[in-house]
Amino acid sequence: MDHNWTEAYLRRIGAERPAVPTAGALRDLHLRHLRTVPFENLSIHLGEDIELTEQALVAKVVDARRGGFCYELNGAFAQLLRSLGFQVTLLQARVYGSEGRLGIPYDHMALRVDTSEGPWLADIGFGSHSHLPLALDERGEQEDPGGTFRIADAPAGDLDVLKDGKPEFLLDRRPRELEEFKSGAWYHRTSPDSHFTRSLVCSLLTEHGRVTLSGRTLTTTVDGERKTEELSTDAEVFTAYREHFGIALDRLPEQPKR
Repeated sequence: MDHNWTEAYLRRIGAERPAVPTAGALRDLHLRHLRTVPFENLSIHLGEDIELTEQALVAKVVDARRGGFCYELNGAFAQLLRSLGFQVTLLQARVYGSEGRLGIPYDHMALRVDTSEGPWLADIGFGSHSHLPLALDERGEQEDPGGTFRIADAPAGDLDVLKDGKPEFLLDRRPRELEEFKSGAWYHRTSPDSHFTRSLVCSLLTEHGRVTLSGRTLTTTVDGERKTEELSTDAEVFTAYREHFGIALDRLPEQPKR
């Protein structure tokens, strides 16, 4: 990214340019991103193309002021971090589903970010996950505002990432390129077996909880207290996207067919 785009990205997430690429700076950027850029799959249900190029991903987050799912969010975040001097490696992962079944290869994208304090697992594209980067070489429990996380060694050199004792995804430590994730993005955008084609979601971490719009169901959690509201009109849905997520739509995404 050029200087102007980097500055625009930092304004988008309300962050100052760090003087040096430290672990502390990474934590600040990670948390600010989660609180300003929503995890959402609206493009799938709006019939929009999902283009996995560095320029397209940053343009969607910064210029269009949208969010995305893992490939888009972590892909764009990787570009921001690199422009700020961080060493970033794209990693592919397979997500654990029901009964412990693993998803497809390139099911998920996560980031390895190396700083002078060590390597970190940064992931702003998994929905409800850690608020802060996880120490990649740590094998004990890591307390985070989002839960208790643990990274465990798995067969063939892979890593299991667990939240509150439950495996979330199997992480492959080999470096990957952005174009390698196109098959996974295509699957999740088109397959009837993908949970992204079967659900409509827009979710954002807040200072005191989380706000999520699933179709017409608006769920707000504040300090552990959860409130659910059914939106009855299109106008209410448009307003919810705009006021809670900063997303201005000219048409509503189609509801997934059950």
